[in-house]
Amino acid sequence: MRALAASIEEVFREAAARWTLIAYFALSSLFILIFAAAVNLDIVDGALAGARLFGQSVDLGERIDMDKLVLGFESGFSGFLYLVGTFLALFATAHLVPRLQEKGTIDLYLSRPVGRVPLLLSRYAGGLLLAAANLVYLIGSMWAIVVWKTKVVHPRFLMAGAVILFTFAALLAFAFLIGVVTSSTGVSLMATYALFFFGAILAAHDRIAAAVSTETSARIIQGLYWILPKTAELGQATVALVAGKAAPDRLVHFNALAVYGSTAAFAAAALALASWRFSRKDF
Repeated sequence: MRALAASIEEVFREAAARWTLIAYFALSSLFILIFAAAVNLDIVDGALAGARLFGQSVDLGERIDMDKLVLGFESGFSGFLYLVGTFLALFATAHLVPRLQEKGTIDLYLSRPVGRVPLLLSRYAGGLLLAAANLVYLIGSMWAIVVWKTKVVHPRFLMAGAVILFTFAALLAFAFLIGVVTSSTGVSLMATYALFFFGAILAAHDRIAAAVSTETSARIIQGLYWILPKTAELGQATVALVAGKAAPDRLVHFNALAVYGSTAAFAAAALALASWRFSRKDF
């Protein structure tokens, strides 16, 4: 147990030693500072009477209720954080498996009294903890700035981090699988980003299937939709959660549990395949 905890701790040490951790949190800090400096609000009796965005005055026409404004802003901005948070987390953790398999490094790890599968899973857990720490910092700071400037408190904005972390967990499992097979950080990143966008494109699977020329192609498209992570639906779920809606538009026609469940199943399968391949790989 102590060896596994040490392996998780070394994920943070490696990230710090390779400047990944510093760059990760520095970029998040940059987003926070820009956000804090960009928006200046003139609030009178709980309503927005004036605003300046990036130094430019915004014509409001009439005073706007702050509660509605903040809710709309936070729900819209959560979609941006969904992309930024996921992409930054992948960039900061894609090296975990390729780095582990480098000559010398893998020899050191395999000399310890830790099995190969627990070793790989501890790296996965370390990557999740690293991403979770940054999400708490990024989203928590953004939320604190909104509360400070508007005096309006919507705790649901913080819950967006849970959906973002869930999406990242699924994508990281796939990145680990590619990393085990190729031992390449670049290939892991490119393949995982491609999976993210391909999964988003497949949100229109019904229209795509209707446009193809053969029934076999249509069935393949439908099958891929249910196999791959639902990145578009999860992004909409993030926005809907913050906005307080029952379900995002795309989930009205599909069972939300199936969307989350199929994404979780993909992650479990990818991680299982990565563990199986890693346990049998010749170093």
